[in-house]
Amino acid sequence: MALFSKLKDRLFKSSSRLEAGLDAIVEEGAGAEAGASSENAGLAAPETPAAPERPAAPEAPVADLPAPGSEEVPAAAPDLAQLGTQEGARSGGLVSRLFGRGDSAPRRVLDDEMLESLEELLIASDMGVDTALRVTANMAAGRMGQKLSVEEIKRLLAEEVTRVMEPVARPLPIFQKTPQVVLVVGVNGSGKTTTIGKLASQFRAAGKSVVIAAGDTFRAAAVEQLEVWGQRAGVPVLKAAQGSDPASLAFDAMVKAEEEGADLLMIDTAGRLQNRQDLMEELSKIVRVIRKKDPTAPHNTLLVLDATTGQNALSQVETFRKLADVSGLVMTKLDGTAKGGVLVALADKFGLPIHAIGVGEQIDDLAPFDPEDFARALTGLSD
Repeated sequence: MALFSKLKDRLFKSSSRLEAGLDAIVEEGAGAEAGASSENAGLAAPETPAAPERPAAPEAPVADLPAPGSEEVPAAAPDLAQLGTQEGARSGGLVSRLFGRGDSAPRRVLDDEMLESLEELLIASDMGVDTALRVTANMAAGRMGQKLSVEEIKRLLAEEVTRVMEPVARPLPIFQKTPQVVLVVGVNGSGKTTTIGKLASQFRAAGKSVVIAAGDTFRAAAVEQLEVWGQRAGVPVLKAAQGSDPASLAFDAMVKAEEEGADLLMIDTAGRLQNRQDLMEELSKIVRVIRKKDPTAPHNTLLVLDATTGQNALSQVETFRKLADVSGLVMTKLDGTAKGGVLVALADKFGLPIHAIGVGEQIDDLAPFDPEDFARALTGLSD
């Protein structure tokens, strides 16, 4: 399955929520405009004799209508008389086509009321107030008073999301320094362990030698899970006795990785809530001990975020940046939320590199972040 198709499938909840909201906004406005037009017509139009009834032209099947904006070329030139009949049936004549009445898609005038509805929809999709206001303002620039369909709004929205995300879409940098130390942090259940396994598999496939350190020394299940992922990736996992000091394990792992000439050392850490000061201080200690061995380490500090936490992801980034000098983000569980817009809010507010997104549970379901694919999947645009 192509990456975009997989991403679109995984973001179905987000895209369907946005699409349903856009449909409601446009149809509500189009209905109000149609009602107002009918009322005005009823007041102003004089009575006229009824025209003789004529048989209606046969309606063209919906499946035969070309997609809007398509450049489909017919295989052979049709008969001109037949073409005129078909064209009249499809569009209602040249005048109707010129004035857009042949397009059955509902449209709504872009005005202040519609902008406010769009802002509310994006905020409800966890895009955040500031980001939603910026995105809608850019969408409206030069377009106020125009009639827009749902498809046109989706394309404008996708363009703006892409514009916000492009500056932060960067792969994890690889340095000449070995071992390159990658510290992986995040709250409980964010997907750190699976992310480490997937990254290790990708690095090994790229010809890099990788060592994993099981730094969550408090949960035996966490170490076992990491060992399973290490086996899948074909990467050794260093561990210590349960309850050991994770900072000491990190230091020992650096010594071991250096002795073995490993290219990368990936250090897992225990999940911790950003409002638990004791746990956050423990993370600071790990960083301090690592720097006693190598003042330039950790060379990458990845914060793994769970998309289902919504706006809480913003406070997680704030806290982890202060204590662990986060250098980049990985977003997981985008398939489990209807609020994928939080990734746009993170990019807009912090500007931290987004290295990858989780699009499934398999070992190859960690995809490099592509802003255009993400924007199209989020808004429900077709491939």
